[in-house]
Amino acid sequence: MIDLRDKLFQTISGQHFQASLTVEDDGILSGVESALERSGQLGISLKLYKEAGAVISSGEKIGTLTASPKKMAMAEESIIGTLAKASGIATAAQKAVQLSENRVRIVSGSWKKMPPETKHLVRRAVICGGAHFRICDDPMIYLDKNYIRMLGSIPEALTAAGRFADHIKVIQIRGFDNTVETETSQAVSGGSKIIMVDTGSIGDLNSCLKALEELNVRNQVQVAFAGDVKISDIPRLLQYDIDILCIGKEIVDARLLDMKLDVTGREE
Repeated sequence: MIDLRDKLFQTISGQHFQASLTVEDDGILSGVESALERSGQLGISLKLYKEAGAVISSGEKIGTLTASPKKMAMAEESIIGTLAKASGIATAAQKAVQLSENRVRIVSGSWKKMPPETKHLVRRAVICGGAHFRICDDPMIYLDKNYIRMLGSIPEALTAAGRFADHIKVIQIRGFDNTVETETSQAVSGGSKIIMVDTGSIGDLNSCLKALEELNVRNQVQVAFAGDVKISDIPRLLQYDIDILCIGKEIVDARLLDMKLDVTGREE
């Protein structure tokens, strides 16, 4: 495919220009490593003034670039895109963490549904915002509805996972094959230490919590809650006895933290 920029910039292709990179909204900077890696691949000199995880403000100049005309145009497409998308995710993650008041662990596991080439960028961005991309930091086995269906049942799934003695067993309950109370009891009996109520239903959450109290094991099992949870839901959900709150799409699909690239002059 012909790149029109090759002809457009033909008369100045041997020159290099400088540009500034400016943030257009408040947030958290992320995507720094990926942006520097990409600039190196393109042959662009990129200097960023802040590290990943830094607070950035609207109107703040966060870096400079030096490149040939065509590569400068490419930088506007790829480098800004990398920084803006990652910073948007980090900013959303930070908002969720702040609203949680450190009373629950904020997790965004939806990075698994992203294209393979962006998974690493998304995970780093979630961390930059102070959230987590895994339900727990220890080695774990997450048994979701499809694992359970293939293995036969919650008890059979946990039996199969039992051979991994050093892994925490996380079980997803949805109340499909049995009541939430029954599935909770099966999870506890099978040795699950984290129960994921993945329905978004407060009724199901309360049923799980009630079952744990009746079994007198609430202090031995962590409860995670998910199911199209919004960041704005966090203050309301803090009134419930939740240990882990999973927020997917609103973090990984966060809007771009807008940035602009302005050519400032020709390099002498």
